[in-house]
Amino acid sequence: MVDPARARRLAKRIGTIVATAIDHEIKDPRLAYVTITDTKVTNDLHDATVYYTVRGESVDSAPDVESAAAGLDKAKGVLRSKVGAGTGVRFTPTLTFVADTVPDTARHMEELLARARAADDEVAKARENAQPAGEADPYKEPRSATDVDSDTADIHEDV
Repeated sequence: MVDPARARRLAKRIGTIVATAIDHEIKDPRLAYVTITDTKVTNDLHDATVYYTVRGESVDSAPDVESAAAGLDKAKGVLRSKVGAGTGVRFTPTLTFVADTVPDTARHMEELLARARAADDEVAKARENAQPAGEADPYKEPRSATDVDSDTADIHEDV
């Protein structure tokens, strides 16, 4: 069993090596907009999962995740060689690339929160000029003592 702290350090190092290689050494245009977001290494240090995101070429364009996945799959051998040379571990971990869905999930959560805020604003606007149903103060007039005595007398008669 390997120390979990060592696995975390190795994962961070692998992520740095892969990101640097994609930016400076791999000349595949499909990887131009790929960002490495996280890396996880198994406890036996034999497998590494590299999470990545792909941004669009412009603000309006959608990211091409399929083409980036194909580019990463093609460059997997070269990247594994770079990781082996850069880490110095006895066994170079196999690399698995997984598209990171956290940014999409966060965007979806932000949209849901914005809709909830809008619904809260609508309720607040409706509440501003709202009047209570019935009288404003239904307990304004206290009951007289004779009404209370007659209610208790009715109770005692039933018993």
